[in-house]
Amino acid sequence: MTDATLEAVVRRDRLVVVTALAAVIALSWAYVLAGAGMGMSAFEMTRVSQLGVTEGMAGMAMMTAATWTPGYAVLMFFMWWIMMLAMMLPSAAPMILLFATLNRKQRETGRPYVATSIFALGYLAAWACFSLVAVILQWGFERTGLLSPTLVGTNVIFGGVLLVAAGSYQLTPIKHACLRRCRSPLAFLGTHWRRGARGALRMGLDHGAYCVGCCWFLMGLLFFGGVMNLYWIVGLALFVLFEKIVPAGHWLGYATGVALSVWGVATLALAF
Repeated sequence: MTDATLEAVVRRDRLVVVTALAAVIALSWAYVLAGAGMGMSAFEMTRVSQLGVTEGMAGMAMMTAATWTPGYAVLMFFMWWIMMLAMMLPSAAPMILLFATLNRKQRETGRPYVATSIFALGYLAAWACFSLVAVILQWGFERTGLLSPTLVGTNVIFGGVLLVAAGSYQLTPIKHACLRRCRSPLAFLGTHWRRGARGALRMGLDHGAYCVGCCWFLMGLLFFGGVMNLYWIVGLALFVLFEKIVPAGHWLGYATGVALSVWGVATLALAF
């Protein structure tokens, strides 16, 4: 294979991976904006949730409590999972693209080639596990009345506890150990590289697990601000992206931890 041909193959493979990533991210955001099967768009859900905050039960009365059937539970699972893909894949793109590059070099040296989609599948599986837990929590919060029909927290103490817990977690060593691995794709792949399709799947799962470990409490804040509230969805997605890619991202994590903790304590103080 000539150098020109090899370069053409490299450009083509990179284009395929970038196009596939962009398509999945765009489709995920389209699904979220369309309402994720909730019966109204995310824009409408955001307006209703804001109305509930400003006008008490008048806004919440615009929606009736959902009846939890197996079909509805599956719908909620896909709502959470696809929302997580929309929010998290942009920040995971550098890792996926680097895997594709290193894997391509494996093929150039005559070693077995593994499709990048297998690595990505492992990453998606980790967030599927998170989404399953989120659905169970949502069911519990709705049954106890802590979550309104608009999927917004209804209890001030509940909201304050969520804020304090999320802020405290932002300051923990485990949070920043996970964040370091998410912020350093080359270091992660250098220490976790495994050969073959099974190895790629395992690497994707490992990276996804670190990503969940880094961000799971932040995603839990959707129970405070509104599961389908676009302000919170977009805000958290941008925060996660900045935390992982900007040079001072780890300091951003610490600063946010302090801010969330103060906000939570102030919220709890007002409740008593």
